Amino acid sequence: MVSVSPPRPRVLVVEDNESIRVAVAADVDASGALVHECSDGRELEKLLDSFRPDLVILDIMLPGRDGIELMKVVRGTSSAGVILLTARDAVEDRVHGLAAGADDYVVKPFAMAELLARVESVLRRMGRVPSAVTVGDIVLDTNSGDATRGGHDLELTTTEWRLLSYLAAQRGRTVSKTQILTQVWGYDNYDANLVEVHVSALRRKLEAHGPRVVHTRRGIGYVLTA
Repeated sequence: MVSVSPPRPRVLVVEDNESIRVAVAADVDASGALVHECSDGRELEKLLDSFRPDLVILDIMLPGRDGIELMKVVRGTSSAGVILLTARDAVEDRVHGLAAGADDYVVKPFAMAELLARVESVLRRMGRVPSAVTVGDIVLDTNSGDATRGGHDLELTTTEWRLLSYLAAQRGRTVSKTQILTQVWGYDNYDANLVEVHVSALRRKLEAHGPRVVHTRRGIGYVLTA
């Protein structure tokens, strides 16, 4: 069983580039949010009423009305937060977006870990970040940083906590060592053995209180299953 508490925050991804939209939606969904996606302003307006998002990730360069104009629509009809996505990286562009009412501003190309951190930050300020993530009998308290399995405390290091949190967010999906290095350490140029060492240490602590849940997919990576 996989569950989060309180109810999952709702995130709407508005992006006309399909590959970016699908990737962002998948990773935000894996992080614990309920996600809907669309490609233009007309769909956005429909979903504001039917989906009622807590946060809108909004591309500025959209067909028809741009993201700045659509942000005014969001602000006028809902209390959702807004994170703008754009290829414009000039300081004046960022200032303009924030001055227009955006909660945050992310420049393309971006690291997915950075976007997810900004999503969490905005949702946290809004009081919409889940206080706990549960995967099977493993419980991660995102407020206190505590972790338990079957009611037993797991004495995790800071890195082991980040690793378990990432695997839990990607539960059921196989992630490569490079993805883990990028998402947990912030770089992808470390020796991949670093991942193996920390996965082994995490497994020992988890398996002290139950069967194996972090599995190796040879030649591919690792997956956490309930």
